[in-house]
Amino acid sequence: MGSYQRLSKNELAARVAQDIHDGAYVNLGIGMPTGVANHIPAGREVILHSENGILGMGPAPAEGEEDHDLINAGKQPVTLLPGGAYFHHADSFAMMRGGHIDICVLGAFQVSSTGDLANWSTGESGAIPAVGGAMDLAVGARQTWVMMDLLTRQGQSKVVAKCSYPLTGVGCVKRIYTDLATLLCTPEGLKLIDKVEGLGHAELEELVGLPIAA
Repeated sequence: MGSYQRLSKNELAARVAQDIHDGAYVNLGIGMPTGVANHIPAGREVILHSENGILGMGPAPAEGEEDHDLINAGKQPVTLLPGGAYFHHADSFAMMRGGHIDICVLGAFQVSSTGDLANWSTGESGAIPAVGGAMDLAVGARQTWVMMDLLTRQGQSKVVAKCSYPLTGVGCVKRIYTDLATLLCTPEGLKLIDKVEGLGHAELEELVGLPIAA
């Protein structure tokens, strides 16, 4: 077994932010993806969209400077950059459904090797489903990226051959960013973009339980 260190949540957020191109319109999903806003590289213009009606979000406010009337879709306080705008919830969803978002970054329970996404329900009895805008983003954004831990707490891979949870979207995920590796979803299966230092390719394939093209 190799000797490797998992990326922290901040390191993973910075890894995702690194790949967002200049001038991109980006929606960050609830949970782990919201941290990406704090790691946009200096000098790069990225216009962050929130489905509750904001365009031009900035990083999280400093402690004590929160404005609780200014929140993202996850009800977390945010800031607004110069030129930012507020608008109706319906207009926000029209942006998402109309193909005006370049990239959405979502969390997930499972992603298949061909890009199927399951992130709104585990299907368990009594579990509270949380659809939100995920389905609209999955089909409306030009690229859907997933950001998540590679393994569950039980050590099972969240990247699977076929999702066992209810699907959010079919074949919509292009990239999977995890604490151990970044993967590309293709119709032929997974391709490796990069992995943490010290993690061997064969060991990664063993963790995922699927072949990963180099």
